[in-house]
Amino acid sequence: MTQLSVIIITFNEAANIEACLQTVTFADEVIVLDGASTDGTADLARAFGASVHVSQHWPGFGRQKNRALDLARYPWVLSLDADERVSPELAEQIHRAMADDVAHAYEIPRLTQFCGSWIRHCGWTPDHVLRLFKRDRARFSDDLVHERVLLQTGTPGRLTSPLLHFSYPTPAHYWRKLEQYSQAWAEQRHARGQKCSMMRAALAGVVAFLRSYIFRRGFLDGAMGFAVCAMQAQAAFGKYFALYCLNHKNDVSPNPPSV
Repeated sequence: MTQLSVIIITFNEAANIEACLQTVTFADEVIVLDGASTDGTADLARAFGASVHVSQHWPGFGRQKNRALDLARYPWVLSLDADERVSPELAEQIHRAMADDVAHAYEIPRLTQFCGSWIRHCGWTPDHVLRLFKRDRARFSDDLVHERVLLQTGTPGRLTSPLLHFSYPTPAHYWRKLEQYSQAWAEQRHARGQKCSMMRAALAGVVAFLRSYIFRRGFLDGAMGFAVCAMQAQAAFGKYFALYCLNHKNDVSPNPPSV
């Protein structure tokens, strides 16, 4: 039978890692690459039978996932985040896809929960993420954040059972991720020489809200849909504002203006 490696990168995921690992017991090996967590994540993963490796240096999401990929031994790889869960139906589809061997990689629709509510619009659903692939046919991009799986050849197939995403149990979780991702995104774009005006940042927020709430029918998700769309607007503004600040950090005078 075709063998499968599951790879997961973690940092302080004690609240999630056991529930995630419980859903991938069908895999032939589970590799957890931990970023020197301080909450016992690595110990919890070891106790559950995962092969745990610890990395002290954080190179960004893309390179960290490539490190985990290099540790995988089996022909097929399933890449997960600690806050994701594989349903029995999805596990069955994964086995069938590997056995059929029609494609070198597969996208999986992801269904995300926000503050206890499943979000089925807002641009969050359908959210097809490329997570299942042959180990020797793909690598992750080197992006600091929002990394992608880069296929050497071919077009990925698609599975139909959703990957369950428990990313935002509280608003505080969303704001913490927003701050981390916005700064990493801005630093990456700044390093590439991209410029941003304050008008561009403001416009990004407005467009993000209209696109999510109106055109992607976020209003159908009720109050939580409105909250998600408003936060997406804040996220869009925040990342461009962070880039604006990086562009102009040397223009700020250290002395207050005279009165």
